[in-house]
Amino acid sequence: MTGASGTAKAPRQRAEHLGPERRRPLVLDAALRMFVEHGYGGTSMDAIAGAAGVTKPVVYECYPSKEELFAALLEREEERLLGEVRSALPESVRVDGIHELLESAFTALFAAAASTPDSWRVVFGSDHGAEPALARRIRRGRAAAVGQVQVLVKPVLDQTGIEDAARRAPLYAELLASMGEAGVRMLLAPGSDWKPEELGPLMANLASRALEAA
Repeated sequence: MTGASGTAKAPRQRAEHLGPERRRPLVLDAALRMFVEHGYGGTSMDAIAGAAGVTKPVVYECYPSKEELFAALLEREEERLLGEVRSALPESVRVDGIHELLESAFTALFAAAASTPDSWRVVFGSDHGAEPALARRIRRGRAAAVGQVQVLVKPVLDQTGIEDAARRAPLYAELLASMGEAGVRMLLAPGSDWKPEELGPLMANLASRALEAA
């Protein structure tokens, strides 16, 4: 085909078609931004499609419903966070070095949260707590993190000679996990000026005193 100038125009290239497998990560990335900004209830599939730069049928081709999309997003972000938690926790803990280990673990945990704030906000957010299935999934992710802390706590209690170490380990693990979660919320709060390198040592001091008192 020639234009008014007589020059032939190159045929328009059709955009490469991406199947659902390749579209899903892009859709999840867009959904993460929308859920963090508007919450579960305030985010529609239309909005996610717009944020992803695709049509709504494309989103539904990837995920049949908003609940399934959000569940997939939670699964992906939980795995990402658990990986960061694993890297933040030491492989073993000694009684004589517990404060230093707590400080390094809390600081690394807060640094990981600061580097991926949207992941933490969507997993630990409260807006979607009213959705029973989603709330259960969030609790499972948190329980997995607490379980990892418990694996570290139990040998330390054994070293101290505490007779009911097995009974106390879940309690101490829950305490440390809750403190870590509280620190992350403080770090990511709007207008917060906390830095991981200052919040980590402070939280380690508090945790050390709590463990000593217990």
